[in-house]
Amino acid sequence: MQISSRFTIAIHVFACIDVFKDDHKLTSDFLASSVNVNPVVIRRILQQLKAAGLIMVARGSGGASIAKPLDEITFLDVYKAVECVEDGELFHFHENPNPDCPVGKNIHQVLDEKLMRIQNAMESEMQKITIADVVKDTQKYIQLQT
Repeated sequence: MQISSRFTIAIHVFACIDVFKDDHKLTSDFLASSVNVNPVVIRRILQQLKAAGLIMVARGSGGASIAKPLDEITFLDVYKAVECVEDGELFHFHENPNPDCPVGKNIHQVLDEKLMRIQNAMESEMQKITIADVVKDTQKYIQLQT
């Protein structure tokens, strides 16, 4: 299992928006140059973040801005905004285990609770980390390099 790059790209975008907010127009082209991806990828992620109420995007060349205080946006907020998790479940269970097989017949009862514990633990940790943490660490590394 691997979370898609949309999550880390979205975190990167938040860091860029905050670091460059006073010096650059934060367009999808500008953000894409930092992430080193096609601007279309950035536009899709910006749309998802906007729909979640985490950023604002001005039409045309207005650029993006952060809609809430950085310490109020958690990794879990970003994850839920950009990851395509069906029905809120991290693990996608295979649809039709064989009901005539003793393992297939019981695999849901065996795994469902365990997989939910794993998802809850991950979400709990993601809730503890904010975009403010990322920006603070990003600024620290930028200062070390200057």
